[in-house]
Amino acid sequence: MGQPVIELTDVTKVYRPGDVELRALDGVSLRVDQGEFIAVMGSSGSGKSTLMNIVGCLDRPTSGRYLLDGRAVSGMSRSELAKVRNRTLGFVFQQFNLLSRTSALENVELPLEYGGVGARARRGRATEALKRVGLGDRVEHHPNQLSGGQQQRVAIARAIVNEPKVILADEPTGALDSRTSVDVMAIFQRLWETGITVVLVTHEADISEFASRVVVMRDGRILSDRRQQAKRATLLEAGEVTA
Repeated sequence: MGQPVIELTDVTKVYRPGDVELRALDGVSLRVDQGEFIAVMGSSGSGKSTLMNIVGCLDRPTSGRYLLDGRAVSGMSRSELAKVRNRTLGFVFQQFNLLSRTSALENVELPLEYGGVGARARRGRATEALKRVGLGDRVEHHPNQLSGGQQQRVAIARAIVNEPKVILADEPTGALDSRTSVDVMAIFQRLWETGITVVLVTHEADISEFASRVVVMRDGRILSDRRQQAKRATLLEAGEVTA
């Protein structure tokens, strides 16, 4: 096995709305090694979104231990967590979360701007990230000038512009048609092949086939965890993706 980048040990997450106790995660232990491609599946209420929020340092567990790239997340301050999210993790969501009045390039530059990177370096790195997802000729286009698949590519470029170790993708194909979904999965596979760890939440069994490992959750617990031969996704939409 490779070097672990995500290690959860007996993690629980309990919410208490009023007098009710809701155990969203119930003793979850999970190890993800650098360079894996994992699909996390489960029905609504299974705990997969809570798991993603904790892995993404957007929420803290009630109990248990979480190590991210060898560091205990529980001991980090808010500013340290923000730095980790910006440098170690890249996020892709179902809704693309692009700023409508700014270009693709400016959208991709945002994480670099938050990180204090100078304007010239930001532009160069953002341009390169857009080239990696096949949008080198769309850098000045605004979101309303792009298809849904192209908008998700911009979101992926934004996620990788800081060269993160891990991409966390929460239902990234949920707003796309089946053909465009395969295009997006092809991009994730290309990034995975460069050594980036990909953790993808999906409720679609056909999407999970493109991952090399599938974790199924139910009632806040891991029901199964299996490795598989990843189905190859073929990119059909115009725009060459580079490694």
